[in-house]
Amino acid sequence: MTHPDVRTATSESSVPPVVQHELNPHGLSASLYNSDLAPTTKAGRTWSSYSIFTLWANDVHSLGNYAFAIGLFALGLGGWQILLALGFGAVLLFGLLNFSGFMGEKTGVPFPVMSRIAFGIRGAQIPALLRGAVAIAWFGIQTYLASVVLVVMILAVAPSAASLNSNSFLGLSTLGWICFVALWALQLVIVSYGMEMIRKYEAFAGPVILVTMGALAIWMFIQAGGSIAWSTGDAKTGVDMWLGILGGGALWVSIYATFVLNFCDFTRSARSKGSIVRGNFWGIPLNMLLFGVIVVVMTGAQFKIDGTIIDSPSDVVAAIPNTFLLLAASAALLILTIAVNLMANFVAPIYALTNLFPKVLNFRRAGIISGVIGLLILPWNLYNSPAVITYFLGGLGALLGPLFGIIMADYWILRRARINIPDLYRTNPEGTYFFTRGVNFRAIIALGISAVAALILAFSPALGHVSAFAWFIGSGLGALVYLAIAKRGQVHQDVDGETIAVAPTH
Repeated sequence: MTHPDVRTATSESSVPPVVQHELNPHGLSASLYNSDLAPTTKAGRTWSSYSIFTLWANDVHSLGNYAFAIGLFALGLGGWQILLALGFGAVLLFGLLNFSGFMGEKTGVPFPVMSRIAFGIRGAQIPALLRGAVAIAWFGIQTYLASVVLVVMILAVAPSAASLNSNSFLGLSTLGWICFVALWALQLVIVSYGMEMIRKYEAFAGPVILVTMGALAIWMFIQAGGSIAWSTGDAKTGVDMWLGILGGGALWVSIYATFVLNFCDFTRSARSKGSIVRGNFWGIPLNMLLFGVIVVVMTGAQFKIDGTIIDSPSDVVAAIPNTFLLLAASAALLILTIAVNLMANFVAPIYALTNLFPKVLNFRRAGIISGVIGLLILPWNLYNSPAVITYFLGGLGALLGPLFGIIMADYWILRRARINIPDLYRTNPEGTYFFTRGVNFRAIIALGISAVAALILAFSPALGHVSAFAWFIGSGLGALVYLAIAKRGQVHQDVDGETIAVAPTH
């Protein structure tokens, strides 16, 4: 559905002012507003608590998360200590995601538009593009990792295809290219149908993943004779143990630095705050507890069997002796990787590009462009370069904490959630979010100061003992610096966006 104001906002400047006002009575700017950036109407929102839950049912059980949690064993934490670390992180995440999600439910706007509140109608391009750049690189990398699983599946079914896997062109074999492009195209097709199709895919994938991972854990438990090893060596004790638990929980939160920043991209279609709270409750504390149990069972069972520590559930899948079951489990891992990729790494760059060129791009066109960029960067080369992962993607990721702190402090503390939504789409110099030529330079200064500190924490070996808490330090510093220099004494109006809103579907 397209609201009439979508058309009127794009009226030619040559139209006489009186007529233009009649066509566009709310004074919206075509450089800020289109049907994808517009707020969503309260009526017709489709994301229920189950929709929110399935986001986490997929993302929590991603292969990257399993690799991280299993790595805690190697750092000297035992089974119950890992469960405690994940529980600590889950409680923090539950609170952070609720605050972030409520912003989307109240305003109905995506993250780039939400950023205009603190950074200004033009300055918001900075946080949007930072978030989008991180996501688009990881979209390509995750698609490549999924294609590796698909290659293994094909070779298991058709060993003769090995001849297609022996050459190399731009870093991939012929079979590798076929698998990568196939998965890349599949994701573009899903995204081309908009957020509603993503919601439906997540709802389908969630139960598949939970059942598959639970079944793998039970199978491993049986293989280990009905018991597991609760530690894999000399476990930490005393102060070191508690620092390891707190650090593991903090890193667990840091993994979700992207989601806590742009969760409003999803909750802008949530039916109510209650839907967000219930979905987060089942999807974060409870689902993460299940995730932790699966990690402990898989790793403890494997260690009991042969004294080794697995790297990820894919190692368990590769050890399945039955070809049919191996293929079924591998297919589930593919479904999982696509689900995680769509929500974590595809939505953000789509909205960032739409925000950059709202006159010419919509959700579908921006999705195609994001996908093409994800292909052209040859992501397997990025993944195979430690320098790129550490310094480029790691550096960009370190900036997400300060961005979160600034945006949350501005919304909840300074404005107390009083937002003039129509002004987010106006270029009028008297508008609430025009600031100085469309940029809130106080937010930019706060970002610059806190970003330097975040980068030092991320890359300085001397500060390695506090690096686990880098996201919290960066976020807190961003909030404190911004609150110290932000303009005071303003009266903030609370104006909803129903008069300019569109139905929350594509």
